[in-house]
Amino acid sequence: MLTPYDEFPVHQATRPFSHIPSSDTAWDDGYFFGLLNPDEELFLFTGMRVSPNTDMIGGYVGVCIRGRQYTTRFSRIWREAFDTHIGPLRYAFKEPFKDIHLTLADNASDLAMDLHWLGLAPAHEEEHHLATNRGRRSTDQTRYSQIGTAEGWIEFEGKRIEVSKDNWTATRDHSWGIYADRPPFKNQTKLLPPAEKPAVRRALRIWIPFKTSTHTGFYHFHEDEDGNQLHMNDVFGTPFDGAIDHGWEKPRLRLVSGTHELEFLGDSRSLKSGTILLTDENGGRWQHDIEVAGYPWTPLTIGYHAGSWKDGGAMSSYHGEGVQQEWDEFDVSNPPFEHTLYQGPTIKGLSGNEHIARITSTDPDGNVSEGCGQLELIIDGAYRPYGFE
Repeated sequence: MLTPYDEFPVHQATRPFSHIPSSDTAWDDGYFFGLLNPDEELFLFTGMRVSPNTDMIGGYVGVCIRGRQYTTRFSRIWREAFDTHIGPLRYAFKEPFKDIHLTLADNASDLAMDLHWLGLAPAHEEEHHLATNRGRRSTDQTRYSQIGTAEGWIEFEGKRIEVSKDNWTATRDHSWGIYADRPPFKNQTKLLPPAEKPAVRRALRIWIPFKTSTHTGFYHFHEDEDGNQLHMNDVFGTPFDGAIDHGWEKPRLRLVSGTHELEFLGDSRSLKSGTILLTDENGGRWQHDIEVAGYPWTPLTIGYHAGSWKDGGAMSSYHGEGVQQEWDEFDVSNPPFEHTLYQGPTIKGLSGNEHIARITSTDPDGNVSEGCGQLELIIDGAYRPYGFE
């Protein structure tokens, strides 16, 4: 089956784009976009993913405002229309990497938007993510991350919020390939040999695209439960990676190492503040002093997980003919909190992990600039440097 993308000479396989070079139901392709304003304590998040081997496309738009998390989700069959739209939710790529039009037209929920996501520097291609289990590739994925700004408007419960390039920060990533086995399509593990126990278990992930008044950048950490940065047989794997940019034309400055000292909100695993020290390829030292604005939100409502949809499914599962839409609201203002998945378990001790971070950046020459970024912080299980068991 031909798609509009087949018109262009960009094929990397012998089949049309509608044919995926894997039969794995974990193979998907899609986007995340974020808009942050620390003064408003508002984080808008939206994403869309195609799951070709279940023939579904799912998407979401949500806001977290002062600990109130509201999310609307969309779904339809993918091969009925090869485009990045699901009913009123539409992404249009006006200029790749530089101007992406994100719209949510009038719909049954309390959310709408008309936004231009505007790139400030080239996207950062992360190291290829590869993991195996008993000889099978359980992760085989490419991902890039990018920082930007935005303009347009968001409407929530009838209130129009103007978005300008001067006081908003915009983040994004795009990934494709096999990420991880996700219920409800996860392999029938009870019929298989036990999964291999990894030699090293990832306990911490920090992921930060950011901008200040003088520069932009991206970096991420992955550490084991003792705080060691090393390659892991894991969905992320990379010990450390990052870069500093000064617009589109100047050469990129690669970051080669980093350390962190973090302070948490009460007895939760949500961040309160911290200091991150970075070293660039020329030996220059950068310091980021971070203060969290507002309350972090949890991705459990956006549709990736089984039970994030009210029928117990996920964005890759079938919810009915035509465009399907639903929405919900949760209070995430008092971590750690409980969250019950639809037709699924109650997860206790949760902390939001997607933060609005005010960043004070000190460069190697002592120059100070102020800015903002998205700080994704995941501490999974025991992590001894901060006393988590």
